Amino acid sequence: MIGTIVNTLTILIGSIIGGSIKKGIGEKYQSALYNAMGLVACGLGINAIVQNMSKSTFPVLFIISLAIGSLVGSVLDLNGRFERFIKRFSTGTLSQGLSTAILLFCIGTLSILGPMESALHGNQTYLYTNATLDFVTSLVLASTYGIGIAFAAAVLFLWQGSIYLFAGYLSPFLTADLLVEISLIGGFLILSSGLSILKIKDFNALNMVPALFVPIVWFIIKAIL
Repeated sequence: MIGTIVNTLTILIGSIIGGSIKKGIGEKYQSALYNAMGLVACGLGINAIVQNMSKSTFPVLFIISLAIGSLVGSVLDLNGRFERFIKRFSTGTLSQGLSTAILLFCIGTLSILGPMESALHGNQTYLYTNATLDFVTSLVLASTYGIGIAFAAAVLFLWQGSIYLFAGYLSPFLTADLLVEISLIGGFLILSSGLSILKIKDFNALNMVPALFVPIVWFIIKAIL
């Protein structure tokens, strides 16, 4: 599990460095960083969509998934619950930054396949690569939203740790087709988060997270039938 530990530590270190930098940045420059992070999130989301949409074997599945997932998330008020929880510890826009960080850190091929490769083959390459990317991302996010971005490290540890522990059971199930669908929907979630940061449209991205589980249910039903 060394790869996951390293990945978690890089986010913590990046958040601490970024949080320290934020203290010396004026409001004008913080606004510039908000815009930069919004554009980055949009770019990463669009890239994930373009890369995976052409590979999808079920072209309408992502539409159905986003529709059902958004309805379920809205009924459960996931975004509202998350914001209220974060406001117990911090004020401002930390909840928006954290939701973006969690999506960027956890929803991606490297963060899903990495723990499996580590558990099944002792290969840490995916996780070390992911750690490098997450270090830079956490540093920039923390310089924008504050050291509270470090909370995302705990979420990543639980996420990757769970995949690591259940890798033997998950490996036959996490097919290339399913990963494509999850990555495609993840791209839309990251894009929506970027648009929210840029204040173009507030999508309440966390309310859309249940959409990630719809393809899993679909593939289970398909396997049974």
